[in-house]
Amino acid sequence: MKEKTSITLSTEVLSGIDKLAGDKQSRSSFIERVLRHYLRERARAEVQARDLDRLNRAASRLNAEAADVIEYQGMDADSATEGSIE
Repeated sequence: MKEKTSITLSTEVLSGIDKLAGDKQSRSSFIERVLRHYLRERARAEVQARDLDRLNRAASRLNAEAADVIEYQGMDADSATEGSIE
């Protein structure tokens, strides 16, 4: 279902819309298509930000656990990252 709304845009923006939309689609359909794309991208960015936060928290826990193992084994962190054992 669609609702009719009214917005005010600058003449420069309308000119750009008209150029990009061309004769094949109306301003309304062009603006709707662009906004749908924008909303999808925003939703995708939010999901990616949440996923990145989860990954970073998991990495922090794993790094802390690895540091504990390294300490338990009597190795310093520099030796462990270089792949050498003392």
